[in-house]
Amino acid sequence: MPAIVWLTAEDPPDCFPPVERALREPDGLLAAGGDLSQERLLAAYRRGIFPWYSPGQPILWWSPDPRAVLYPREFKRSRSLDKSIRNRGFETRLDSQFEAVMRACGSSAIRPQGTWISPAMIAAYSRLHATGYAHSVETWRDGKLVGGLYGVAFGRIFCGESMFSLERDASKVALQRLCEELIARNYDLIDCQMTTPHLLSLGARTVPRAEYLARLAAAGAWPDLPEAWV
Repeated sequence: MPAIVWLTAEDPPDCFPPVERALREPDGLLAAGGDLSQERLLAAYRRGIFPWYSPGQPILWWSPDPRAVLYPREFKRSRSLDKSIRNRGFETRLDSQFEAVMRACGSSAIRPQGTWISPAMIAAYSRLHATGYAHSVETWRDGKLVGGLYGVAFGRIFCGESMFSLERDASKVALQRLCEELIARNYDLIDCQMTTPHLLSLGARTVPRAEYLARLAAAGAWPDLPEAWV
């Protein structure tokens, strides 16, 4: 029976086991331990692996099969969202309040059941943002941050991490802007990681992990340089 691999902070950043060794139950659990250094995080994302763990747990690394993805041109923009965009005075911005978006995504008001977006995660992804690998898309209204999302970008892949909404449709407005931005920048897809009914309703689909990894490999053939979005 497969067992997860335990990592230490001293292990090389890229020493993850093959994703084919990930458990079926819980789906995709591959490794535990290590650290959240920029080098390890980027090595993980390039292999189709991401961290996700609760307070009190070690860092857990995942690569589920199947994988949820959203192709930007397949985003389902409903009539109600069109109406909100036209009439509710929303404004979208890129990378103006990255840490605030992360904190909002992990707030108890948004996730009363608890969150994986710990201070350590906020610090780690803020470092990725500072070096151009992580980005936020924000929805503002009347000068207030009311929705948004954040994720990690490299090659032609955007790995979505989390989103939040304090007003109806505010997170969908941010996702719509993200899809427009990715189309303009010739990105291939958004990695949504885990499948949920909400994501499926927005146009996401599930694909075999092998298919996602093939697209990841193709994206990796492109220059992997941090990119300014503003």
